[in-house]
Amino acid sequence: MHCALLVTLLYRMGMLFLYQGLLVRGADFNQPADNYTVCQGDNATLSCYIDQQVTRVAWLNRSNILYAGNDKWSIDSRVQLLTNSPSEFSIMITHVDVYDEGLYTCSFQTQDKPHTSQVYLIVHVPARIVNISSAVTVNEGSNVNLLCLAVGKPEPTVTWRQLKDGFTSEGEYLEITEINRQQAGEYECITVNGVSTPDSKRVLITVNYPPTITDVKDSRIPMGKNALLRCEAMAVPPAEFQWFKDDKQVIGGVDGLQIQNERTRSMLLFSNVTARHYGNYTCLASNNLGSFNVSLRLIRPGSLDNMAASSMESPLFLGLLSSAFVTLLFKV
Repeated sequence: MHCALLVTLLYRMGMLFLYQGLLVRGADFNQPADNYTVCQGDNATLSCYIDQQVTRVAWLNRSNILYAGNDKWSIDSRVQLLTNSPSEFSIMITHVDVYDEGLYTCSFQTQDKPHTSQVYLIVHVPARIVNISSAVTVNEGSNVNLLCLAVGKPEPTVTWRQLKDGFTSEGEYLEITEINRQQAGEYECITVNGVSTPDSKRVLITVNYPPTITDVKDSRIPMGKNALLRCEAMAVPPAEFQWFKDDKQVIGGVDGLQIQNERTRSMLLFSNVTARHYGNYTCLASNNLGSFNVSLRLIRPGSLDNMAASSMESPLFLGLLSSAFVTLLFKV
């Protein structure tokens, strides 16, 4: 979005007198050229208002004549004559660009005396990102460097922002040392210079790390029922799961067992539990960076394993164990 052109130049003409071959500045023309600011892509209207009878009038850009009266000297199709009347001489430059910036002069002749007035056209350019780092994939503990280059006039500011937690960093370069998994995600580069709305682009950082199993639980199921053992793991890339029983790999579809794998978890499903299903199982989660395994049990209610597991977890058992330890300690 380009900024709106709010004003049209209205310049009261100062006078320059040619006297004995020397250019002498008139008393009412003591100021330097005024500045006229427009945005790239907008139209600029340059108007000369004249309160005297003139014989010749022209608009010049530096030393190049754009219009002399009704005659167009410029070969640029964007330069157009708007008004040529006894009191006003105006031209328009459409779709202004940065190379249009510079000094413009309105010159006219009255009673053999030349008069000029000048304006300096300033072209502002909205901030724009021209180069940004592509998506990054690294292993946890690596260093990451992101780059965001922006152009604009006035010179824009550049800010990096992590979308997940709002962390910000000023400047074109963002350096993250020994990145961890919590720092993964999208990072946004924002550039602004007050000319138009900010420009922004995003970069995705993926942090690889080995699996960590986060949730497992033993299951107590009577014979003849359906059961499941669940194993959840966090990893990037996602972990691959394998199940073992007594060091022998479990194969889905065999002996009434099914394995259902999802992105972050695996479930071992038992259909019509039998005596041979009970026992110790191992869940192994692995990716190209490492592996992690845990043991869990399918327990038959009322079995010794079930009572041992329940006793180990009960406050009564812990109290008895503590008392026995104290008694033995005193006996020794």
